[in-house]
Amino acid sequence: MLYLEKKKEQRRALRRWEQNINCTRSHRGRISIENNVDLQGPPRNFVYIDECKVCAGVALTPVTAGCECQDCLAEAKTNGGCCPGASRSRFAYNQDGQVRIRPGQPIYECNSHCRCGAECPNRVVQRGIRYDLCIFRTNDGRGWGVRTLQRIRKNSFVMEYVGEIITSEEAERRGQVYDRQGVTYLFDLDYIDDVYTVDAAHYGNISHFVNHSVSAPHLGPAVGLPGLRCGIYLFSGVGVSRVPWVELMGVGLTCQVCLTCRAGQCDPNLQVYNVFIENLDQRLPRIALFATRPIRAGEELTFDYNMHGTCRTPGTPVPGTPVP
Repeated sequence: MLYLEKKKEQRRALRRWEQNINCTRSHRGRISIENNVDLQGPPRNFVYIDECKVCAGVALTPVTAGCECQDCLAEAKTNGGCCPGASRSRFAYNQDGQVRIRPGQPIYECNSHCRCGAECPNRVVQRGIRYDLCIFRTNDGRGWGVRTLQRIRKNSFVMEYVGEIITSEEAERRGQVYDRQGVTYLFDLDYIDDVYTVDAAHYGNISHFVNHSVSAPHLGPAVGLPGLRCGIYLFSGVGVSRVPWVELMGVGLTCQVCLTCRAGQCDPNLQVYNVFIENLDQRLPRIALFATRPIRAGEELTFDYNMHGTCRTPGTPVPGTPVP
């Protein structure tokens, strides 16, 4: 009876959390919450936000001009113009809003000063999440995860990594605290210089709950430890004992010893891109996650530190990675 009462209270708490998120969101995609595994309720000390929160020591420089295009895609094809052309970059999207440039190349979207309208094909990330997604409790000890409730086309925008934008000095201070706690959500904005960081520990959106992709047939399933986002364990003997092999503790840590990544055994379905819209300071890109392949409805969403065989922090550009 005690368990049933706790489960009933948990469901009420999760329902309130879901309602709060959907009242807060400004994007089209709806967020649902599901826990059929344990009695874990909503995370404490976490506030759902749609846009990054700028903290002390960080100064944004808003754009002051925009394009005059009637048809941004046509203008980019014929004259190499529009906002990407003004920044000496390629137009990032096709007519369906799918990214067509290599990871590591910047995306420049149209901004609030541009003449084009809201349906411009160069306004993708700024429209927000367009798919219905679910925050769910994993059954293999990895805590919360995210899966899509709708089919996602290859190269489509899925979500933005959102949190507090802080200085690297503040990130260093917080990182020491998070290291002692065994968890971190620090994401270095090191596209050009490592000056700023996004911290999604206490303020963030659904990307806070996205797990990292590790797929290795010779390893046991990811097994969580208290306070850790994800742990990978190597089976010993018949699998009764598990020896800690490498721990991936959250967004922002450099994967220095992940042999599965080096062996090409990770299989993420999301890829990081650096995006500029209302702010052109290359030290402050927005971090967008696009689908690397078609993603089935019901499939978990994951991304990986090591997208191209080099251990690095997720914000680092990956030169030379082809778009399939």
